[in-house]
Amino acid sequence: MLNPGTPTYDQLRIFLTVIETGSFAAAGRQLNRATSVISYGIANLEAQLGLTLFDREGTRRPTLTPAGQSVLAEAHAIAEGMDGLRAKVKGLLQGLEPEVSVAVDVMLPSAWLGATLNAFSREFPTVALRLHVEALGAVAAHVLDGRAMIGVSGPLAAEVEGIERVSLGSVPLVPVAAPDHPLARGKLRPGAGREHIQLVLTDRSPLTAGRDFSVVSDRTWRLADLGAKHALLREGIGWGHMPVPLIEADLIAGTLVKLDMPDHTGVTYRFDGIWRRDTPPGPAANWLIQRFSGKSLTC
Repeated sequence: MLNPGTPTYDQLRIFLTVIETGSFAAAGRQLNRATSVISYGIANLEAQLGLTLFDREGTRRPTLTPAGQSVLAEAHAIAEGMDGLRAKVKGLLQGLEPEVSVAVDVMLPSAWLGATLNAFSREFPTVALRLHVEALGAVAAHVLDGRAMIGVSGPLAAEVEGIERVSLGSVPLVPVAAPDHPLARGKLRPGAGREHIQLVLTDRSPLTAGRDFSVVSDRTWRLADLGAKHALLREGIGWGHMPVPLIEADLIAGTLVKLDMPDHTGVTYRFDGIWRRDTPPGPAANWLIQRFSGKSLTC
């Protein structure tokens, strides 16, 4: 049985660049190398693995063979791991950050946010903090474009390429309305929510453009601010889902009531700590994520 050799990281990088750019010549331009050097690198990689990775006959554009397709996923994984290693070492060499920018989901309970940031200020008195409070996909968008080093995002972060994440916890969202709202009159039949205005949290992030979450009514008012949604719910303008920690006092006081909707009893809103894969958090930002993950956010 033949055993494959061990390819170098440079050979794998050449292989991935050819795939990315579509030709040996374009890969050479991107890597600032002669086309002959790219061809030689691919030939050496094929010799190391004992496989033909590209079908070079009948086309000017190199096409992956079935074996090349199989190797591609592993090459991507190795390259991403190497990029992560280099980025992490870079962060360690740079030392403590002068400032940490954080984007948090508006659904995150303010009590846990306040307690975590209070502990951060005591632990890192010399580190400035920049806080963004956003809704839905805007948290991941802030992290992706570099406006925030780390984020505490809702479940949308699981769908975003280039993002690393760690689970932090969750909060329950329940349907509520003012006590004089027509839906607050006891047990409801299925579909009753479709007949009344639903207040829906939205954002301007392209990550959620054209998408709805837990929207059941044909009549909606869309708001980008959770505080405004809270105020309108208390005014009896519509009904909507709200995080229990934010409305707990309202439920006790009776200024909002939980709706008895058999087809919409509530949802669990999960949080992830997120950061860009190529820019892992430094010491202070990493401490902050760990502190969030040490909190129980489930109510």
